[in-house]
Amino acid sequence: MFLTLDGVDGAGKSTQVERLAAWFQAAGHEVVLCRDPGTTPLGMELRKILLHREDLGMDRRSEMFLYMAARAQLVEEVIRPALAAGKTVISDRFLLANVVYQGHAGGLDPAVLWQVGRVATDGVEPDLTVVLDLPLEVAAERLGPVRDRIESRGPRYLQAVRDGFLAESRHQPRIAVIDARGDADAVFSQIRAAVLVHCRLH
Repeated sequence: MFLTLDGVDGAGKSTQVERLAAWFQAAGHEVVLCRDPGTTPLGMELRKILLHREDLGMDRRSEMFLYMAARAQLVEEVIRPALAAGKTVISDRFLLANVVYQGHAGGLDPAVLWQVGRVATDGVEPDLTVVLDLPLEVAAERLGPVRDRIESRGPRYLQAVRDGFLAESRHQPRIAVIDARGDADAVFSQIRAAVLVHCRLH
């Protein structure tokens, strides 16, 4: 089983990824955690460039391809072998983030990004993507003053990110939107319910 968590920055993905992993492990699943971009040596180097190299000029298409390259390596090195071994994979972000951040918010064609993404992932898709949704002002409070290159793009861009996630969820049956305004326990209860419904777990 392959699950991903996504959503606006500040929504609490990292916390909920850990909770979801613990829940599956308690049910007897062997769980592999990853984040996109990241996890692999190549992915970690590309993550540094993408999030922390403000000194580098980077066109949106270049940015998109760097994310795709990190993801392609993640699929081949981590995700595909884990799934083949019968493990449950939980990823902090995946292809949907590219479609939203560089597509809906960044001006590239989302449909083209989905096409490029299918090449990068060689067709590997999540069984379910959980999108944690927050109003922009709440997300901004949670983020605090220290932000990476993407988080620093300002409220108009970040609102377009939120709108993009919601737009994609309206025509993607494998996306479940969760209201992330509650405390961590309340949010996880919603996530658990969505996983049980979409993945037919008991």
